[in-house]
Amino acid sequence: MGLGVVGGGVAQVLRERREAITALIGTPVVLRHALVRHREKPRVLSPDLLTTQPKDILYDPQVHIVVEVMGGELPALNYIRQALEAGKYVVTANKEVMAKHGPELLALARERGVDIRYEASVGGGIPLITPFRQDFLANHIAAIYAIINGTTNFILTRMAQEGQDFASALSQAQKLGYAEADPSNDIEGIDAAYKLAILATLAFHTRVRPQDVHREGISHLSARDFRYARELGYTIKLLAIGRAEEEGVQVRVHPTFLPQDRLLAKVDGVFNAVQVEGDLTGPVLFYGQGAGSQPTSSAVVADIINLAQDLAFGPRRRPPLLLEPPIPLKPMAQLRTRYYLRMSVADRPGVLAQIARVLGDNQISIASVIQKEVDEAAQTAEIVIMTHLALEEAMQRALAEMARLPKVAEVSNFVRVEG
Repeated sequence: MGLGVVGGGVAQVLRERREAITALIGTPVVLRHALVRHREKPRVLSPDLLTTQPKDILYDPQVHIVVEVMGGELPALNYIRQALEAGKYVVTANKEVMAKHGPELLALARERGVDIRYEASVGGGIPLITPFRQDFLANHIAAIYAIINGTTNFILTRMAQEGQDFASALSQAQKLGYAEADPSNDIEGIDAAYKLAILATLAFHTRVRPQDVHREGISHLSARDFRYARELGYTIKLLAIGRAEEEGVQVRVHPTFLPQDRLLAKVDGVFNAVQVEGDLTGPVLFYGQGAGSQPTSSAVVADIINLAQDLAFGPRRRPPLLLEPPIPLKPMAQLRTRYYLRMSVADRPGVLAQIARVLGDNQISIASVIQKEVDEAAQTAEIVIMTHLALEEAMQRALAEMARLPKVAEVSNFVRVEG
């Protein structure tokens, strides 16, 4: 269902590797239908396999596996439900559907005696879902740190390495086909929040929905933030972070200062990486191409092969997705981390003392202060402050108070610091 970049890639793999896939399963996989909007458009498949009617797939008794690669919540969700209710196995690459409705769809599949596989929904060709559902089961997962959006990582890499501003880096990403004409889902962190919701649900055995994830995008970052980060020994990445703490689970997506010697700090371009911290395994890093026709097709076809093996040799009854009684979600206000602040202030004596007093009143300790550029005409200076560990609630209160100081022209940016 869907014959775009991913669907076309899946169809091509099934056709070109038919003999190898048959050998792996012991019986051939036959592609019977492909749902498209317009049959007249040139496709990788012959016209007799194309249909514009979902019922041709959903109610064909000779269709055993339905592959949904349409994207978007609707009508994909309805088609997946109908396929499962009809007793068909499902493979999907749909992160939005699985983030919002995954546990319910897995329960429906189990009720109907079938299965739904969704390896391609997070990380493209990087194996992530299966390790969380199988290989990490003996572990208590303490944390997930992930770069899981190739578009934003490409943009941030260009800003860091070439000194581009955000608009120029975004334009380059669009020209190269990495960013959509409307890039909102990527640059506002929506895509990463969907993926984190899926991973956090699996890792922490509690239901995490996309709306539970604190989310901030990258459009407010400036080229000078990257320059200052480099001078301080950091780089900036859009991180998806999930942590299990005593008070509950914390899930957040936002730009983050990372020390340059951290492995995730070295993940550049359109590549993705997910670092998982288990109590038995220690840190484990998954790295690879997170999007594109071939990597995503790899994950989809692997799911097809697994389900076809179940059909050929008898289904392997997997335990249901284990969701413990709801674990509290820790509010963002309770986050304790370090902060980078950049602000424009009057170039006069006493300004730093006022700022330090506001921070001190909010129990925020300054690690370092650096005066950067001076605008002699405007009589302003730019200062960069790095803090010690502080409470998010206190930092937000301090930011509001500093913005009201007569000698503070602008609080230009603030970024959280990890590591």
